[in-house]
Parts: sequence; structure tokens; C-alpha cells
Amino acid sequence: MAANFQFISNSKPTLLQLTTVSICFLMNMLDGTNVMIISYTAPAIAKEWTINPQLMGFVFSAGLLGMAIGAMFLAPYADKIGRYAMVLISVVLMGATIFSTAYVQNAVQLILLRILSGFGIGAMLASTATLTSEYAPPKLKTLWVSLVMGGYPIGAVLSGLVVASFLPAYGWRLVFELAGVATLITIPLIIFFLGESLDFLFKTQPLNALKRINLLMKKMRMPLLAELPVLTADDKQKNTVSSLMVPQLKWATLKLWLGIFMCFATLYFLTSWIPKLAAITGMSVSLAIYAGTIFNLGAFAGIVTQGFLSAKFGLLKTITSFLFFTALLMISFSFFSRPAGILIMIGLIGFGIQGGFVGLYSLAADLYPTKIRATGVGWAIGLGRAGAIIGPIAGGTLITAGMHMSATFTVFSVPLLVGAAATWFNSTTEKG
Repeated sequence: MAANFQFISNSKPTLLQLTTVSICFLMNMLDGTNVMIISYTAPAIAKEWTINPQLMGFVFSAGLLGMAIGAMFLAPYADKIGRYAMVLISVVLMGATIFSTAYVQNAVQLILLRILSGFGIGAMLASTATLTSEYAPPKLKTLWVSLVMGGYPIGAVLSGLVVASFLPAYGWRLVFELAGVATLITIPLIIFFLGESLDFLFKTQPLNALKRINLLMKKMRMPLLAELPVLTADDKQKNTVSSLMVPQLKWATLKLWLGIFMCFATLYFLTSWIPKLAAITGMSVSLAIYAGTIFNLGAFAGIVTQGFLSAKFGLLKTITSFLFFTALLMISFSFFSRPAGILIMIGLIGFGIQGGFVGLYSLAADLYPTKIRATGVGWAIGLGRAGAIIGPIAGGTLITAGMHMSATFTVFSVPLLVGAAATWFNSTTEKG
């Protein structure tokens, strides 16, 4: 049997495909909840502990540091132990640490738990993007990956609504307890319903691979295999980070890293500081929280739109257009001063930046072959997190120095323009 055997066709998706992708969507919802919850609760935490904006920036960045470590050093194990196992490990780590955050007593403890929860969040993002790309029909891969990653802003929206409802009456600690429980109760769904990647089983052939492949193929109503094909010498090579730098991948990898670094810097400045910045303009605490919610509603619409447009016009053109459009919006932000205008602009910025940014996940999944896909996606996310770490800290420094909200938006439009250029000059080829 040929080593490039295609398990997933463009025929009608099976129940296993839809279930697996739905669980990946749910996992990304939890990711969005667990990332954004610190932004929504930041004003209450800062008030209780008398934390200044600069120190709060380090709290934001602690979680992003953990996400970088998780994406770069934990997610690559999905290429060794499987995507299913990594998703399960990630959700346990996320749930336990988020729940424990409700009981911290100082900023040091909070920073430590944000780092630990980041391990799980970073690994989860890379693993679900990889698994989705391997379960999606070839013609719908970009759309499916975009839809699944769209779970992230949906989780952020839901967490914003919960925080706005519960925070004033019950305090920020209950919010973390609810988020932790919501994460942990999904474990049975993963154990009983999540499918392992057929690509992974076929091309790595772990213990009982044939039995596991046939079980999945039976669920997908596909012919069973009598035996596994012989792996090629290339398939048997060890998967390392250096595999991302082979001649045919090196420059595409570097441009991907640059683009995602720049987008992360601006995106996480926005997601971390929008509620606080909105409050600075004179909005009430509840309305400032809803500003973050509107940002993420716009983000989900942008992600879905980007998925459809990318399927029609191509990833590179679509991502570049979205990022350039968002940079122009951020530069023009100073023309809006009324709350209604600010909220509309925040929604449009969310539409553009998240739509373009999530397209980079699809680009990463498309760029790398199966045996190094989780490693490639994980390292792109992880190195991009360096930008995410710098963004909130830089934002906190500028805000502490008294820079106006519109001026900070103009400053952070520059990385988007660089990211758009890096993406425009990137390229992908078909990988096995």
C-alpha cells in the first residue's frame, strides 16, 4: 500500500470526523475562557491587592510565557504520543491550575499558576489545530481549522458574560472556580469520543497501530486494512525541531514565525488591555467588560469569514488583507470618542485581527508534513508567544506613562503591517 494513502476524502463527513472536530472546538472554547478570564477579572484583582498596571502586565505575560513553553516543548510530544493523549494531558493541566487560581493569596502565586495553566493552553491550541487539519476533508481543511480555532473567541465571549454577571456579586475567585470545573468536566468527552489522528497512526505506527486504525476506519465506514504498509526511510527519521529548517521549509518557517510573532504582539495587547483601556475612557466596569465581549464576537465573525474567503481566494491573500485592514482601523481609532463608536471599532478590530491571525494556524498546519506537524504548529505558536509576552508588558508600560488609548492603538498597528508583509511573501507546497 502506498505511503501517501489518503484516509480522509472529500465525501460527506462521518460522525467520527464531526465529533472529533466538535470536541476540538470545545477545547478551544475552554482555551479562550481560561486565557481571557484574567483580563476580565484584572480590575477586581488589581483593586483588591493594589496592583499597578505595569505589574498587572507581568501577570498577563506570565500566562503567555507558560503558553509559549507549552506550545514549544509540550505540544511536540503529540508527534510522539499522539494528538489524543496530548489533548487529554492539556485539559487536565488547564482545569486543575485554573481552579486552583481561585485560592491564590498574592501576585507571586497568581503568576506561578498562570504559567502552569499556560502550559496546557499552549499545548492544547497546537494539538487541536493539528488534529483538525488531519480530520478535515482536503478541500475544507482551511475552513475547518478556522472554525475550530473560532472556539477561542466564543469561549472568551462566554467568559465575559459570566464575569459581568457573577463578578460584582460574588467576586473574582468564584469565576476561576467555575472555569476550572467547566474545564475538568470535559475529560469524559475526550476519553470516550475523541478520535486519534489516522495520519498519525499510519505514519508513526505505534503499538497496536493496526488495531487502532481499523477501529477508527470502521467508525468511518471505510474498508479495513489487512496489514500496515512498510514505512519509508524518511518516515523512520527522528522528528526534531531541526526538521523545520530543512532547505525546502526553512524560509517559509522563518516568515511564518515573523508573521505570527508580530500578530501575537498586537493581539495580546488588545485582549489583555481592552477592558482596562475602555474603563479609562470613562465607561462603567460592566460596559468595559462588554467591550472585550464585543471584541471577541467580532473575532468569531472574522474567523468564520476568513475561513470561507481563504477557501475561495487562498490563505495568503486573505490573511494579508485582514491584517492590513485591521492596521488601518487601529490607526483611525483616534477619530472615535463616544462609547458607541469605540465599541463598534473594537468589534471591527476583533473581526480583522482574529480573522487574519487564525489564518496563520491554517498556514502552519498546511506547511508541515504529518510527522512534524504538531512540532511545526507548536513552535510557530510558541515563538509567536514571545510577541504575546512583549505586547502586554509594552502596553502596560505605555499606559503607565500616560499614553492615550488611541496612541497606543497606532503604535500596535505597526506589528500588524509587518506581519501582513511577512505573510504575503510566504508560500506553501503540498506535503505528505
